[in-house]
Amino acid sequence: MGDAVGQMLVSAMGIAISPMPLIAMILMLATPKGKANGLAFTAGWVVALAAVVGVVVAAGSGLSAGSPKPAWAWWLKLALGVLFLLLGLRQWRDRPREGHVHGPPKWMQAIDRFTPRKAAGLAAVLVAANPKNLVLAVGGAVSIATSTASGGGKAVAAALMVLIGSLCTLLPLGVYLFGGDRSARVLGEWKAWMAAHNAAIMVVVLIVLGAKYTGDAISGLTT
Repeated sequence: MGDAVGQMLVSAMGIAISPMPLIAMILMLATPKGKANGLAFTAGWVVALAAVVGVVVAAGSGLSAGSPKPAWAWWLKLALGVLFLLLGLRQWRDRPREGHVHGPPKWMQAIDRFTPRKAAGLAAVLVAANPKNLVLAVGGAVSIATSTASGGGKAVAAALMVLIGSLCTLLPLGVYLFGGDRSARVLGEWKAWMAAHNAAIMVVVLIVLGAKYTGDAISGLTT
């Protein structure tokens, strides 16, 4: 199981530090329906991420049965590694320039009018339709599926991946529910910090993942 957990950890952390779900959650919690929308958004995120990870782990484990590391896994890892590198380069290219401020997307401007159903739907979209989050989720799940862990070990690793990848929603919700009078200030500071620094953090995460996946794949394909 240790192999499966170690392989997916960086991918899970990359999902956890994604700015969009954290900022969306903080904005929702500040609306009149903050508690209901926050709970719905968190539930939608966890369910969508669990679905992606579960499907990939189940499919990959079936294809890997009886083989420690099939050739297709190395080729897929190589493709994901190249994709991570490309996403990292795009993130660097699109980073906010000094003195330039990008306006928030239209859905953020309408977030105070969201219902719980819309909040849950937005969370699912941010998991499955955001290329960065989707590739991170698939990459981590493939690493679990092709690890040497047993079926039970893979299930535990997948559950841990979903838990870690959901911290971007679980932590703000926990602060809101249990932080008392300090919650608004703390969440505001988190939002400001993520908006200011997340581009650089995601560039590093994506480049490191891309280099690791690509290096591992080349090593596996040439031995």
